[in-house]
Amino acid sequence: MADPVDLRSDTVTTPTEAMREAMRVARVGDDFYGDDPTVIALQELAADILGKEAALFVPSGTMGNACGLMTHTGQKGWVVCEKISHVSHQERKTYEAFTDLEFLRLDEPRGQFGPAALEEALTAAKRDGRDVSLVCLENTHNLSSGTVSTPQEMADLCRLAHEHGAKVHLDGARVWNAAAALGVDVKELVRDADSVMACLSKGLGAPVGSMLAGTKGFIQHAWRYRNMLGGQMRQAGVLAAAGLVALKTMRERLVEDHANARLLAEALAEVPGIRIDLSRIQTNIVIFRVEGPPSNADRLEAECRKAGVLIRHRGEGVVRAVTHKDVSRAGVLRALDAIR
Repeated sequence: MADPVDLRSDTVTTPTEAMREAMRVARVGDDFYGDDPTVIALQELAADILGKEAALFVPSGTMGNACGLMTHTGQKGWVVCEKISHVSHQERKTYEAFTDLEFLRLDEPRGQFGPAALEEALTAAKRDGRDVSLVCLENTHNLSSGTVSTPQEMADLCRLAHEHGAKVHLDGARVWNAAAALGVDVKELVRDADSVMACLSKGLGAPVGSMLAGTKGFIQHAWRYRNMLGGQMRQAGVLAAAGLVALKTMRERLVEDHANARLLAEALAEVPGIRIDLSRIQTNIVIFRVEGPPSNADRLEAECRKAGVLIRHRGEGVVRAVTHKDVSRAGVLRALDAIR
């Protein structure tokens, strides 16, 4: 029987043979003491690619975001973010458990709020005596089908936040996809953000890890929060080795995933009983709605699984399918046959 076509997420990617070999021969030390040479090399490369002074290797994107938010705010105060952003939606309980942060959540239909909405929120917060110290952006926006913000849009939002005395943290879990979709250097997207978290374990295919980047002083403080949250690692060079391969070899091929996602989305738009907004399909995330009661989407997910195609019903009839390096064009066509 053929291997399943797994479209549940790009987090299911498996490491390449080059990554496995790099992990096997990796030089290691104790990362807590700062003497793991492979971790050091990964951090230096990530900082250079992102155009920041320094970077920190963390086990997950959630931890990277938490370290960023806690470092910027000291674990208290007000943070502006979009309502269904990952920080607000999936990571909410992290901040409830470990911080006294309060969130101003902007409700934007496409997930990406503009300068007017941010200006209104920051002005209203100041008027109400709320001291906003941080603005969180997300690029690409996960729950809005992976929509992207351009370098100019990012620059405008960062400038506005800074004018109001707030720092900017970018949840760039898939910022590599945003750069690939726009055909720009990732440095252009993150240039004006004070910090950025970027995943190695999604589209880039590394088995574990994310990078948090910012100034040297910021990263020194973030290192303490990483350890406080249980992210202290020892011979982490075994994992960092795969991250090095990911950064050096996997970014340029992301356009293939985007083309496969577009193929999938355009074909789904022709399937009776499915509704999809093609204008939102800009990267590798395809979100669509199955008409009728949510049980219809449950049935679709179950029947596809029987056919060896894995998709994810997120609730209320909304289904997500994510393309990645382990799903070829042939795999997408197989998934379409199953869904039809």
